[in-house]
Amino acid sequence: MSTAFRAMFSLLTPNESSFQKVEDVPPYVQQATPFFVGLIFLELAVGVLKTGTTVVTISDGLTSISAGMISRLPSVLMRGCELTAYMYVWDRFHLVELPWDSAWTWWLTFLGVDFCYYWLHRFAHEVAILWAAHQVHHSSEYYNLTTALRQSLTQQFTSWIFYLPMALALPPSVFAVHIQLNLLYQFWIHTELIRDLGPLEWVFNTPKHHRVHHGRNHYCIDKNYGGILIIWDRLFGTFAEETDKVVYGLVFPIKTFEILYVQFHYYSYLWRKSKTYKAISNKLSTFIKGPSWKPGKSRLGDHVDNPKVTGKEVPHDPSWPLPLQVYVVIHFLLVLQIYHDLFENKMMLSQLTILGMTNYILLTLTALGFIIDQRPTAAVLEMLRCVVMVTLQKYGYMKPLMPLLAVPTEAFVSLSLLYWAVQSFLQLLSIKRKTN
Repeated sequence: MSTAFRAMFSLLTPNESSFQKVEDVPPYVQQATPFFVGLIFLELAVGVLKTGTTVVTISDGLTSISAGMISRLPSVLMRGCELTAYMYVWDRFHLVELPWDSAWTWWLTFLGVDFCYYWLHRFAHEVAILWAAHQVHHSSEYYNLTTALRQSLTQQFTSWIFYLPMALALPPSVFAVHIQLNLLYQFWIHTELIRDLGPLEWVFNTPKHHRVHHGRNHYCIDKNYGGILIIWDRLFGTFAEETDKVVYGLVFPIKTFEILYVQFHYYSYLWRKSKTYKAISNKLSTFIKGPSWKPGKSRLGDHVDNPKVTGKEVPHDPSWPLPLQVYVVIHFLLVLQIYHDLFENKMMLSQLTILGMTNYILLTLTALGFIIDQRPTAAVLEMLRCVVMVTLQKYGYMKPLMPLLAVPTEAFVSLSLLYWAVQSFLQLLSIKRKTN
């Protein structure tokens, strides 16, 4: 427990986190999951005591956690792209083999991973097709610990490229440690409750620096890319101090909680944008130049078309009935249980079962997003999902949160199906009346 907690702040020593084989490297991210939950609740409690209001809403918080869940689904079927590609290059092309049990190797890998992450992160902002993946992380108009979990499903399929130079000399087992520590460190800096850390601000990435990175104010855009260290931004001219009140989110907020739209909408936007140009060079530039690029502008474009930020912007938070909020939270906890069981038992499940459970998780998170958005089609989609849920329950793929809740859970699932069936029927009647 001590190791998992300290790993979140990159406070492990070389002696306790050096391993000869990749298979021996602990799953630090998985071990830290209880601390993710605990710190989120701690932030909620401190936020209420300090500000009198909650720092996270149900709609935004669940959307962020859902994005994090989706981003990890590929790992059910395969090892992470970054580590897989790294091991491939190491096995075939490494030039020297630094000792895995040397403190010098450990610290060099620490710096190397953070340096490569800086450039990965910077390219993700400066190349439109990479931004299409990374924008998911910036889509929340709130800034709290759940925002750290709002990760992209597709970014992992390109991020591995930036770490490959390290595979020419640094052992995969050491890389496997630091790629996790670098990710874990970036969790706790997503908060507004920590204001200033004094001299540490000169060297380390902190909540103060990372708030700037998440801002859509003009002075915040494309700044403070660092992972653990802020020194790279200071060296390469991308550093900015926090001054005016930071307004969070995308320059053009998406104003939806539908998780698949959050993940993929920018790809379709780029496709539509490219179709407006006739020249092949402009079509290609749409994808490989900056998100703000237009013909006749520099590679990164400019921000003259951006909406002006006044500091009085209010995050998108539509009102929706309290009973529906309770309903969504309960069903989210139920799918979280299935998600947990999927990862716990993936080695014992058939590929068909894994595929079915993965699709059900995606269906559930999408349907809950429809309910939060109060879309007209939410009733039909949720009714169909409840049919699938009843089937899973019948064949033992859906477990209650606790054994004592088995009967209440079954009753709740059945009532959910009945309710949405009635809602769909009433909706159909209403459509027919309007047609007549």
